[in-house]
Amino acid sequence: MIKIADKKIGKGYPVFIIAEAGVNHNGNMEIAKRMIDAAVSACADAVKFQTFRTEDIVTKDLPIVEYQRQNIGKCDSQFNVLKKVELTEKEHKVLKEYCDQKNIIFLSSSHSNKWSVDVLDSLGVVAFKIPSPDVTNVPLLEYVSEKGKPLIISTGMATFEEVKEAIDTVRENTNKIIILHCTTDYPCRLGDVNLRVMETLENEFGLPVGFSDHTSWIEPAAVAVSLGAAIIEKHFTLDKNMDGLDHKASLEPNELKQMIEMARFVEQAQIRDPFEVLREINRKLKTAFPLDSVELILGSRNVKPTESELRIAEAVRKSVVAAKDIKKGVVIQEDMITIKRPGTGLPPKQFKNIIGKKAARNIRADELLTEESFS
Repeated sequence: MIKIADKKIGKGYPVFIIAEAGVNHNGNMEIAKRMIDAAVSACADAVKFQTFRTEDIVTKDLPIVEYQRQNIGKCDSQFNVLKKVELTEKEHKVLKEYCDQKNIIFLSSSHSNKWSVDVLDSLGVVAFKIPSPDVTNVPLLEYVSEKGKPLIISTGMATFEEVKEAIDTVRENTNKIIILHCTTDYPCRLGDVNLRVMETLENEFGLPVGFSDHTSWIEPAAVAVSLGAAIIEKHFTLDKNMDGLDHKASLEPNELKQMIEMARFVEQAQIRDPFEVLREINRKLKTAFPLDSVELILGSRNVKPTESELRIAEAVRKSVVAAKDIKKGVVIQEDMITIKRPGTGLPPKQFKNIIGKKAARNIRADELLTEESFS
């Protein structure tokens, strides 16, 4: 059992439900506060945002991925799109205090390495969330695990070996770990949900396991509860028609409320049969979700990325890049390199190994490092 604030997480305890606001506030604080209000109204346990400085997490010219292009209707760089929705340290403080006033837990994903972790730690967050793109970001995992607070780690795009390395890394400092099974696609197809992976993760690691749901439906989350999910995380928005990256793949407030009501019903009625879950949802909501979709939702037990995730991972995972111009022959120091998107260069776990090597050529700031970059 792990405690997040006064909530007990694990088998035999109520499912912990996170309303994922993400960046659906569009950088607007009034919208962000209205989203907190909506999460409170829907009876979520927590509302979660994203903490980053754009210049810390993405190289300047990296394009957005295909699903993002479809959602915003144009091609642009990740830098330009993310810069419009980042929140300042002061704005984080305002939102944390507003959550406290509304009696809902404030959470945020740490995207910007030490800066994001330090900002959230200074605000007194009760747990840290590691988003899927950073499950291979070993330096971030090491740093955040040293804080000693509960860690919620999403596993989207990851192989079993990568999940194991992440868990082994943070276990050096803490055992307060919750794993979120996740498919990183927006929206995620029902055939890529693979809820049986939760059982694999629980059996392999002996930790509480939950589900971060990126489908457009409310049903998979309720099925996950029937399978014993300790946490449910779900993106929501005030309006799916708003401009922005993730609105179209998110639930609107009334749908979020329905999802939470169905999750609580499944939990309280102790329904363990996924077919029965769908029948009850259809009956209660007067819907017609196809019962033969159960096998699609349950899917595979194998912890591995889907085909769509492999494409997305190249753009949203991170690599070691130059933090500044480095001249040929210079011995590389820690402040000369950093970790940013895309994920097509040397992986973050190579960060420490690069320090002390000599640059084999002139390296430009924001350039991805390769084995040929140093000697």
